[in-house]
Amino acid sequence: MPIISRFFGIIIRMFYDDHNPPHFHAEYQGENALFDFNGNILKGSLNSRTATKLVREWIDLHVAELEKDWQLAQEGKDITKIKPLN
Repeated sequence: MPIISRFFGIIIRMFYDDHNPPHFHAEYQGENALFDFNGNILKGSLNSRTATKLVREWIDLHVAELEKDWQLAQEGKDITKIKPLN
């Protein structure tokens, strides 16, 4: 599962040919959560309000890029890295 971004110890990954709805996987300190592109947690938890807040801020900045990567992944094409939060 390719890493599309990494910031403040948070790893963001996206699977190829994954199920709908469009989402990505976030990992922080051994915890995992699936986020949709609106910032909702679909499954799991990060057990850190700060990490969850940072992921949601990152989504707000990069929703168009996430949608593009999702489409590329569904087509089996190479997905692109997305800038981290600074």
